[in-house]
Amino acid sequence: MILLSFDIEEFDMPLEYQGKIDFQEQLSVSREGLIKILNILQKYNAKATFFSTVVFAENNQDLIKRLLAEGHELGSHTWYHSQFEIEDLKKSREKLSELFGVEIKGLRMPRLKDVPNEDVLKAGYVYNSSLNPTFLPGRYNKLHISRTYFKEGNLHQLPASVSPWRIPLFWLSFHNFPVAIYRHLAKRALQKDGYLNLYFHPWEFMDITKASYQLPGFTCKNTGSAMEKRFDEFLAFLAKQKHTFATFSQFLKLK
Repeated sequence: MILLSFDIEEFDMPLEYQGKIDFQEQLSVSREGLIKILNILQKYNAKATFFSTVVFAENNQDLIKRLLAEGHELGSHTWYHSQFEIEDLKKSREKLSELFGVEIKGLRMPRLKDVPNEDVLKAGYVYNSSLNPTFLPGRYNKLHISRTYFKEGNLHQLPASVSPWRIPLFWLSFHNFPVAIYRHLAKRALQKDGYLNLYFHPWEFMDITKASYQLPGFTCKNTGSAMEKRFDEFLAFLAKQKHTFATFSQFLKLK
């Protein structure tokens, strides 16, 4: 089973690297990237889960309605991407539910920020997918966390997939590893775990090499049209092997 997910947010990553991008451009980059994602998913009838900030969702309600109409799941990526208050957990879930008339069951924290389980449950979530059980220098060390789905009290935890050797399979790996190596690691994780949980962002499908963004090369390698081609071919590879694509809620029903 393949669990694809996308963090849809205002594209503020250039600001992390002292780059320049105004708010409207942040929204437009992510908007155009999301359209490309939805078109590729539609081609393979692949269902996915989208974690949206309220800021992005309010400004792109037509696309959120489209992804819901096409059978995808909507989760919360809190209110803003670059600032967070604990109250945003509940506020964002309720606002997204109010805007689109759906139950919001899942959370993914921006930049996979740690958040107490009791606060996530108190805010009304069923599951959290904010763990990458690997070591990323300068970001986090989660080597002590379970590689696969687990439950903590009443909260379901859905970590991002890593290989059996804890090599991460998230978006940066997808861009920077040779295709054959990435597919081999993904196949080994599938064989061991029975599913893959992979996450991406709309801006990866756009040309983000503008000098004004000041992004390091490893963040924008194989983005834009190269990412469209890689992602399309990867879904074709998975579909050819008869793997099922599912939303997180569909996966949890099986658990």
